[in-house]
Amino acid sequence: MESHRFLPLLRTLRAHDVEFVMVGGLAAVLQGAPIVTADVDILHRRTSENVQRLLAALQELDAVYRLDPRRLKPTEAHLIGPGHALLSTKFGDLDVLGTIFADVTYDDVAAETIAIELGEITIRVLELSRLIESKEFAARPKDAAMLPALRATLEEIRKRR
Repeated sequence: MESHRFLPLLRTLRAHDVEFVMVGGLAAVLQGAPIVTADVDILHRRTSENVQRLLAALQELDAVYRLDPRRLKPTEAHLIGPGHALLSTKFGDLDVLGTIFADVTYDDVAAETIAIELGEITIRVLELSRLIESKEFAARPKDAAMLPALRATLEEIRKRR
């Protein structure tokens, strides 16, 4: 499974007790969607305590802003707000999101997640129906291209219930 290549990154976040929900393509893969993704997308809880834990994890991951040749590291000021930090780490790309949709936060979706075990760690992922809504909202060509696969996967999940 493609998710295995991201295990070291996810283990590091969990080792630092970072509160997050996986929200991107990997969240769909973990729920059975036959898609390919190049990064990990997380929606993190934007409290000072959690941001400090996230910063410690990002330091261990050698995280820097992906599209900035100066190799800047994220700071608390970057992560406490609603914006997105698009990072490169020693274990792959990580998008750290303050909100999804227009202004939906970690606390807004925490009840709409499922727990998925990956070896010795458990990751919270956004339920596929809400993930589909987020892709529809984003309306990017790459999201539109994956929507049929996500909808078909959701139908299969619902049939199994």
